[in-house]
Order: sequence, then C-alpha cells, then structure tokens
Amino acid sequence: MTTRIVIADDQAAIRHGFRLVLDAQPDLCVVGEAADGVAALETARLLRPDVLLVDVRMPRLDGLEVVRRLAGDGPGAVPETRVVVVTTFDLDEYVYPALRDGAAGYLLKRSGPALLVEAVRAAVSGEALVSPSITVRLLRGLTAAPAPASAPAALTEREAEVAGLVAQGLTNAEIAAELRISPGTVKTHVASAQRKVGARNRVGVAAWAWRTGLTH
Repeated sequence: MTTRIVIADDQAAIRHGFRLVLDAQPDLCVVGEAADGVAALETARLLRPDVLLVDVRMPRLDGLEVVRRLAGDGPGAVPETRVVVVTTFDLDEYVYPALRDGAAGYLLKRSGPALLVEAVRAAVSGEALVSPSITVRLLRGLTAAPAPASAPAALTEREAEVAGLVAQGLTNAEIAAELRISPGTVKTHVASAQRKVGARNRVGVAAWAWRTGLTH
C-alpha cells in the first residue's frame, strides 16, 4: 500500500526538497502541500492523508495548534492522519506540547532524508520517531515530571513489560524479538496499554512509563 503524505511548511524550497525525498520511495507519495497552518488543516481535512508533515512556526496558524486540532478529539479532528512535526526548533516548549497533544513524531530538519523517511513509516505503523538529539533530554524531563494524581487502570504484567520497552525506544519488531512473541501481539498490548493509561499514541505510553517509574 502507498502512504499518502501532505507537507506543510512556509518555505517552498523545504517543501520541494521533502517531496523529492519522499516521492523517490516506492511506498510513499506526496499528495498535497500547504504554505501555512490554516491551509494545512484544510488540506488534511480534504485529502485525509496518512501522514501530515508540519513545521512549528507557520503563518496564520502554528504547527502546534495544527497538531491539537487534527490529533485531538474535538470537531474537525482527523484521527486517521498521523501528524509528524518537522522543524528547526529543538526547544522543550515545542517538543512537549507536540507529543502531549498527539504528534506521531518530532523530527529536526537537520536530521537528514533517511530519518525523514523513517519517521513517516514509523507514524504509519503506529510508532513515533523523535530525533535522537532530543530523546535523552526528553526522557530526563519525563522522569522529573510528577506522577499522575490518580492511578490509571492497572496494566497486566505483559502490558507493563511492553510499555517499559516502548519507553526505552524499542520498535514493535524489537519488542517482539526481546519477549519472543509476535509483532501483532506486541501491537495489541501497546494498544491496550495506550487505552488504559489514556495515551493518544505510543509516545504517550512511553511518557506514562517514565513518569510512573516503570522504566529508568
């Protein structure tokens, strides 16, 4: 199956460069572009792409608000579209809100074409890629954050084990190999854990695991 992508960035050269990289892949296809946040919302709602790549700072509406409106539960949300933030800004004030509100990845533009392709494929498979330069700082911040005031529904032993490995950055395939179970079973456990802890994606599961001390 071909993954359909929309690119939202206010710089035409960036959109063109991303299109060249993504369209060169046999399983990826850019179906639309947007030069500002409002156009990004309109294009995503019209075309219903599998993945929307969005910059943080754009005219009319910033990328963080695009994430909130598309990945949220409110009117106009497009849950079938995974939103990946691709930006130059390596700032906690952008990273945390984006991931908290449902972004399926946070990538720095300097990460290169290979990681861009990997981020798109990860989003489609239900995983989330965060630029390696952000990961350590992100996880340290999560361990410093207070645990939730009320505990979520208890995870099974296997769900907790899977959630801990998700928090360590392992993919479903790597978790399957580690636990000697099928990738499909891993996906089921991740989805169950996600539902029980109230997370919007596997990044939320990882955040919960770090905050509650499930992993270190």
